[in-house]
Amino acid sequence: MNQTKPLKSLTLSFPSLSFWVLPSIFFRFLHLHFRRSVLVRKMDVRRRLITTVRTPAGEHLKTQKLNHNHHDSPRDSFLPLYLTNAVFFGLFFSVSYFLLHRWRNKIRTSTPLHVVTVSETAAILSLLSSFLYLLKFFGIAFIHTIGTRNKLHNNDEIETIESFTEQSTLPLPKKIVIEDEDIVNSVVSGSIPSYSLESRLMDCRKAAAIRREAVQRLTGRSLEGLALEGFNYESILGQCCEMPIGFVQIPVGVAGPLLLDGKEYTVPMATTEGCLVASTNRGCKAIQACGGASSVLLRDGMTRAPVVRFATATRAAHLKFYLEDPLNFDTIALTFNKSSRFARLQSIQPTIAGKNLYIRFRCSTGDAMGMNMVSKGVQNVLDFLHIDFPDMDVIGISGNFCSDKKAAAVNWVEGRGKSVVCEAIIKEEVVKKVLKTTVEALVELNMLKNLTGSAIAGSLGGFNAHASNIVSAIYIATGQDPAQNVESSHCITMMEAVNNGKDLHISVTMPSIEVGTVGGGTQLASQSACLNLLGVKGANKESPGTNSRLLATIVAGSVLAGELSLMSAIAAGQLVNSHMKYNRSSKDASKIVS
Repeated sequence: MNQTKPLKSLTLSFPSLSFWVLPSIFFRFLHLHFRRSVLVRKMDVRRRLITTVRTPAGEHLKTQKLNHNHHDSPRDSFLPLYLTNAVFFGLFFSVSYFLLHRWRNKIRTSTPLHVVTVSETAAILSLLSSFLYLLKFFGIAFIHTIGTRNKLHNNDEIETIESFTEQSTLPLPKKIVIEDEDIVNSVVSGSIPSYSLESRLMDCRKAAAIRREAVQRLTGRSLEGLALEGFNYESILGQCCEMPIGFVQIPVGVAGPLLLDGKEYTVPMATTEGCLVASTNRGCKAIQACGGASSVLLRDGMTRAPVVRFATATRAAHLKFYLEDPLNFDTIALTFNKSSRFARLQSIQPTIAGKNLYIRFRCSTGDAMGMNMVSKGVQNVLDFLHIDFPDMDVIGISGNFCSDKKAAAVNWVEGRGKSVVCEAIIKEEVVKKVLKTTVEALVELNMLKNLTGSAIAGSLGGFNAHASNIVSAIYIATGQDPAQNVESSHCITMMEAVNNGKDLHISVTMPSIEVGTVGGGTQLASQSACLNLLGVKGANKESPGTNSRLLATIVAGSVLAGELSLMSAIAAGQLVNSHMKYNRSSKDASKIVS
């Protein structure tokens, strides 16, 4: 008897456990598919395939109506769908419990498990049938699909009907089904929020198409020129763009090779400005003819500056002194660094304004641009500071002392992201033959335009000819944040005659290049390909941060080439002629078919 007690305990607990585990698993599936199944049940009332055809003006669109056989319609089933599901769910769980109960009794009486009665055989068959039905209902509906397709091909009855063009003069996408039309109408009426289409349909491309059609009907304007097909909408879900209706096509050109630090790079540039790629390419040619350019990374650290408030300026000053005390830095850094294995706190710069305190944190971020990373670290520190400063009121995680996506002196002086200086010496003969100007003319123009002219304009970080052109083109091509072009284009271009006035020394100093090779738009297919072209795709596993730092130097080197070429064109009086040749189209855009 002592030997059978553990077995008895097992047989008593296992069926009971299974009785609760199995239902929980299936109800979990039911929860995951609830929204989709509800939508499917609504749309299964009727299914007709509509094919829109372009017709001359004034004619109605013609459609094809697919009449299913009587036995194919879900509404003609013996039982409604929800009752059928309830029957099979009940059957599955009841026979499962019955079989587990009989199994327990057989173990108690030492009866072989393979010996089954008629009732047990019926229960096993019922279990298998209900299991197959539930499996089919939750996505594996190949039997129903094959049968439906055969009947659609063999029993279609075609008739001509009036189109729904009375509701909208805009054509629907080809092969849009009636349930899609119902969803479009629901979005237009507001009963289905546009932002919820992806979660409701579980199909990002279909959601974009329906949203696009709804926008056309609501605005009464066509989106025919906006591309829809050929894009992976799943790749942007929850990270790059919300409520997509298509994608904009921007041509990508290449400049180079750019000889930088002894290596050649073919630089991708996404732009719609004529002459930009050609001009940068000419600058690369001049640099390569003179042995290439060299670059130095001066600083690498992303910043975030929250603003906190106290009841008095004295209390704000107490926190300022606490943060500036070197003895406290290690403790704060330990708290900050817990946010990521790449984030490493470098410095803290607190600045007080009355009873408000602005705290500028700087940290390394590996190969990521790092805004999210540094923000998480800052949040950890703020939570930690609340222990010793419970009266601290956090007004905002960003107080604009960072400063992100705005021209700011703090970025110009202190830097943000990657700070890079890049230089090259251009030989006199190259200046004359390739750039079509002289060293003296370039030095004078740079002094009067980039330095004096920018000072008169009160420019902040804009002591250059067109650094933002090159930065923006490379940023768009490689999946960077285009808005960060504002501070990333901070640049001062210097030119000086060297070697007894024969050759030209040119340099660009850029204190705030904000780039990354992981995260955000860098993982999209096109942008990832451009990063791969430069050899900086993804994270550098051996030395984290190497790829993003290399990308920053390539940006600076490309800006150097662009500055050299544009300044030469202005000095030689070729700017207007070049733009008239390369930045003007003689084609009639209205006759171009996309």
